[in-house]
Amino acid sequence: MYLKLENLQKTGAFKVRGAFFRIYSELDRCRRHGVVAASSGNHAQGVAYSASELGVRATIVMPETTPPYKVNATRSYGAEVVLHGSIYDEAYEKAIEIASSTGAVFVHPFDDPYVIAGQGTIGVEIATSIRDVDAVLVPVGGGGLISGIGIAVKRMLGGRVKVVAVEPRNSPKLYEALRCGRPVQVQVKPSIADGVVTKSVGELTYRIMSEVVDDVVLVDEDSIARAMFLLMERAKLVVEGAGALPVAALLEGYAAGAGKNIVAVISGGNADLTTIYRVILKGLSVDGRVAKLTLILDDVPGALYRVLEVLARYRCNILDIRHDRVGLEVPAGRALVEIVFEVPERQLLSTVKRELSQRATLIT
Repeated sequence: MYLKLENLQKTGAFKVRGAFFRIYSELDRCRRHGVVAASSGNHAQGVAYSASELGVRATIVMPETTPPYKVNATRSYGAEVVLHGSIYDEAYEKAIEIASSTGAVFVHPFDDPYVIAGQGTIGVEIATSIRDVDAVLVPVGGGGLISGIGIAVKRMLGGRVKVVAVEPRNSPKLYEALRCGRPVQVQVKPSIADGVVTKSVGELTYRIMSEVVDDVVLVDEDSIARAMFLLMERAKLVVEGAGALPVAALLEGYAAGAGKNIVAVISGGNADLTTIYRVILKGLSVDGRVAKLTLILDDVPGALYRVLEVLARYRCNILDIRHDRVGLEVPAGRALVEIVFEVPERQLLSTVKRELSQRATLIT
């Protein structure tokens, strides 16, 4: 398996490719009137950076709910940031209004032939680096990335190469579009892969994807988190949820029968620190290296000490502990204790639980 590391791009994601080429394609007009875009994420930074490099004035409309670090990152590339609305759709409408009133060139995040062509340079690089590719796994949001990659690899390597779209199960817009034969609005749920959570794919991208996409894989939230954790621990890569989708598909078993040479496009690495923290704890818990136990103890001196003595003997490091004797669910004369701790070896956890159950009532 090969990883195409777009998380190491300038601005931390593939978006800079399409943004740069879109601005470059009408550079004189862009320099005269500027560019405008709507985004709360990677597209904002891609447009801001590209405009700065090409000497173009950029205005980025971001929802008022955008985290400050994303706003600051966009401003750091020299763009003017306009905060408007509470969701992307409202920011998008404001960006269109600015473009109409000022003549600025609107840079669409995906449904634009030049943007698609810019993202397609990833496919060119894959095709020129690995001649015998069997499958390319690509995250799908609006569809610009996989449209460009699909055109490039199919043109350069032939139809034998499978182009596989990967979406979170919480936002199956391409899956439903292909099932219905047209772009449709889907009901989305929150996802750790927030960068690809959109209600619908684009009109142009749908037409292209209908021709170049061979398969669509839907992945669960736990698989996305596991993929992020695995990439951090094994490959030393910080990858956002959307960027980890192809690896999540492989973890769910997609590689079986897909061929020997599989390319997973790691589309971005702009994960916020709180998400990374939760993913790490989740991964350590799944691996049995961090455990959380809830016990009921007699509320007498020495009861908690006897529990901690077991953990110390097996070199378990306590991360957090909560002691409650007044909750309504706690029986009179007893205390509820929740302990989160590191386990030096996974196989020790069952031994620790067994010994603790001899000193307290083990709930979980």
